[in-house]
Amino acid sequence: IAVAANVALRDYPQLVQKVLIVDLDVHQGNGNAVLFEDDPRVFTFSVHCTQNFFSKERVSDLDVELPKGSGDDDYVALLRKHLKPLLEHTQPDLVYYQSGVDVSRDDRLGHLELTADGVRRRNELVYDAVLTLNADGSSTSKKPPLLVVCMGGGYPKDLNPESSSFKAVVEHHAQVYVGAAQACARL
Repeated sequence: IAVAANVALRDYPQLVQKVLIVDLDVHQGNGNAVLFEDDPRVFTFSVHCTQNFFSKERVSDLDVELPKGSGDDDYVALLRKHLKPLLEHTQPDLVYYQSGVDVSRDDRLGHLELTADGVRRRNELVYDAVLTLNADGSSTSKKPPLLVVCMGGGYPKDLNPESSSFKAVVEHHAQVYVGAAQACARL
């Protein structure tokens, strides 16, 4: 994401002047946080599990932490609270969505308890908020930002392709893109 954001800012300045990284992988987006800590053109937003740091914690522009075991309603409520106001405030030209499915209860590393419905609701919230930004009928003529969906973590509890956790993680990954197609079709 960092390389792609830098290339977009460098090579397409007429289209991209402000980037928002929405990192919803279960681990903090600490790599992007440190790489863009002094770049006002890129805003880093990470929602992650407090008990799930595998490397040094960094400070994103906005970090939202959830305790171990958090489920659908808590996750979606926190995302709803922060995402739309953040989009309205930053007015990005380009949004990178790190859509980690390691937030799922089917994940062996994640420590969160989102169901398939919770992951779907999370994705829909992101797609709808980004794709409808500036579509409120106001006097602004700015178009919604470009949206790039990036796949993130998803680690089955069992590596047997026939196991329920393996099938569930694969389905969560597939639903990220199915949901993106459905959101675009709704436009």
